[in-house]
Amino acid sequence: MKLATIGDLENLHKIERECFTIEAFTKEQITRLLKSPRTVSLVAWINREVAGFIIGSIENLDGTKAGHVYTLDVAVKHRRKGVGLRLLKGLEDIFAKKSVKTCYLEVRLDNMAARELYRRQGYTEVAPLTDYYYKGIHGVRLEKILETST
Repeated sequence: MKLATIGDLENLHKIERECFTIEAFTKEQITRLLKSPRTVSLVAWINREVAGFIIGSIENLDGTKAGHVYTLDVAVKHRRKGVGLRLLKGLEDIFAKKSVKTCYLEVRLDNMAARELYRRQGYTEVAPLTDYYYKGIHGVRLEKILETST
């Protein structure tokens, strides 16, 4: 696992489209996220191939530092190998070292695999997100209290 760079853009965009199809971030959106000083982007490799990536940012949420996971993507051929878990833990560790107290994210209500992954990692579903993705496509917000190293 390493920090993602703009040089990874083509691979990240390909995996993003594979994972999220119609809801995928555009190449321009991923570029902005990779270039932003507020974001943390990690990429996982398996056999010299990008297996997945995660992008998050540190934000001020009600006067407290919070980590926001924007996207967690694992290429279909590399699923069920622990890639997503390693990426999530890697991002949480970076957030915790930067004194982030809470990590949150949004997920489609019907994405049971992702919801289960997050539940097993200590995330709690805190708010429904009606029509969050599109009309009739609902989401849910999840949060986790991080153990900071301060």
